[in-house]
Order: sequence, then structure tokens, then C-alpha cells
Amino acid sequence: MKSFILFIFLLSSLFATKINDISNIVGVRDNQIIGYSLVVGLQKTGDGTTSKFTLQSIANMLKAMNIDMNAVDIKSKNVAAVVVTATMKPFARQGDKFDILVSSIGDAKSLEGGTLLMTPLKGVDGKIYALAQGSVSIGGLNSRGSGGQTHPTTGMVYNGALIEREISIDMYNKEYATLSLKESDFKNAVTVQKSINKFYSTQVAVAMDSRSIKLKRPQNRSMIEFLAEVQNIEILYTPKSKIIINERTGTIVAGVEIMIKPIILSHGDITIKIVEGENASKPAGSMVVDDNLVIGLNENEIYTKEGTTTVANLVRSLQKLGAKPKDIIAILEAMKSAGSISADLEVI
Repeated sequence: MKSFILFIFLLSSLFATKINDISNIVGVRDNQIIGYSLVVGLQKTGDGTTSKFTLQSIANMLKAMNIDMNAVDIKSKNVAAVVVTATMKPFARQGDKFDILVSSIGDAKSLEGGTLLMTPLKGVDGKIYALAQGSVSIGGLNSRGSGGQTHPTTGMVYNGALIEREISIDMYNKEYATLSLKESDFKNAVTVQKSINKFYSTQVAVAMDSRSIKLKRPQNRSMIEFLAEVQNIEILYTPKSKIIINERTGTIVAGVEIMIKPIILSHGDITIKIVEGENASKPAGSMVVDDNLVIGLNENEIYTKEGTTTVANLVRSLQKLGAKPKDIIAILEAMKSAGSISADLEVI
């Protein structure tokens, strides 16, 4: 498996960004829908006779077409039972088409070449919001699998769903709206409040908590015009320090400003020593990475001085020692648990 280590180096802790990039409008959101159906036309790669719910579904479908067939008499392996999932975008209208994900729930070997039969897609309220049907494609979805592996029991039907029922969102007649920051932060909430009020030269925004900013529509604008202007306002945004780890692919994303506190940690044959001092120790047989970072090649040790070590250059040093991505991830997780790294660590 080929793995990659990726670093995004951040030059400053403040960024100019638009309000639209860091917030959502409360009430304007996606809606998930789900359905159950059959995929037909498979080349003996469908569910076997042990998936009794598939055989019963076939019998029920045939009965609806005035063909009386007992489920125990059906021996076909060209059919697979599937769950269909999709997401409806906000303000979607009747007749709009969107993609759907098809996933086998039986013992089918592959959905390749199959056709999804008409599937009602329901919301959490049990109402039908869309109908889905079409040819299943597994190529585009499974080409993104880890290490070149494919998962032929899942597939996409592109533009396979048609909206039948709309989800009404009346924004035009509203006098108030609420912004919700994507990350909870009191400082950013106050910054958004001040930036909006400065833009309109009046009090139209109030930060209610660390994420919510309540907006009042000015008299001379519609709510649509108001929100369009608000979303386009630029602010100085302070992002939270975060390390993103993808354990499946071995990818690590971290900012260069994330510091590591003093610690001594051993993992396998690797020892990491971060201590307070003016200069990093330089043991015999060592390789100097920079003024503050030294690798002891003979003992697989990393020496550095406190206040200069970041997650970025630590991982760079671990790579020079030949550490594998899973070992680097384990070391970072242990450092986070020990309190040596204060940034949020998110495993995806």
C-alpha cells in the first residue's frame, strides 16, 4: 500500500476569509433519505439462496405484476437486495435529479452491470421525497479505494433519483436568521458580530454564544439580499489548531505552528526526547536536521529543545528514521494522550 504524508504549512494564525466559508445558515441544510430495493441483471453475482429476504422481495415484486410465485421456488442469482441512500440539497425542487449510493445487504459478490429497480426514497418522517432507478456504476466510486482495492458491492447511480416532494424553506418572509459557525469559538463569534455591524453601520448582528450569531434583516433589504451580503463579508478568522489523521491511508495533515511540549517517549526502537534547554543535544554519530533538531542515527533517537519542536518537523524526523505511517500515527496519539500536544487530534 502506498502512503503519503502531507503537511499544510500555515504562515499565520489569522486568515482573511468570507463569512460564508466558516458558517452555515440555521435551517438551510441537507436532508438524508433512504430506501430498499433490488438490483437485477447481474451475471450470477447476486444474492444466493441463503438471503431469504431477497427471495421474498423478488416474490413480492412478481406478485405486484400478477405473477404468483413462491419464494422457495426462486433460484436466481442475478438479483441482489440493496439499501439506497442519498442526500437532498436545500431548496431542491420537483424534477431535480441527483446521485444515489447503492449498497448490497445480502451476500452478493458484485453489483457490476446491474440495474436498480424503482426505489421510493423516504425521509425520517416516513414520507417519500424521491424515486430512484437506473444502471449501477461501480468504477468511479471504487477507484478511490485504499491500495487499489475495489468494493464491488457498492455503486452509484448518477442522476438516478428524481425529486417528487419538496422540503419547503421560507427564507424570503423571515425577519430574523441565525448563523452557525462551523467551529465553536467565542473570539470568532464576536469577530463575525463586529464585522457585520461595521458593514451596516448599525446593530444587526448579536453573538448569542460561541457558535450562534443572530441576524436582523435591515428594513431596506429582503432576507435573500441581506444573507447574500452577509456571507460575502470578509473577516480575520482564527482557526483552531488541529491535526487530521487518516488511519486508512496513513495521511497526516498538520499546521507548522503546532508546538510539542517536553516529553520522553519510546515506541518500538524509536525514542523521542524533548527537553528544555538552549541547544539540542548532539550525541556521537548524530545527524543535524536544523539548529534545533538532531537525530541520533546509532540509537534511533530524536533530540530537540523545548519551544522549537512542532508536529511538522517531528514527523519529518520520524520519516528520516524510516518510521512507517502507522508508527507515526501511534506516536502522535500517545503524545496527545500525554498532553504533549495541545491541538485537537481528529482521526478519520
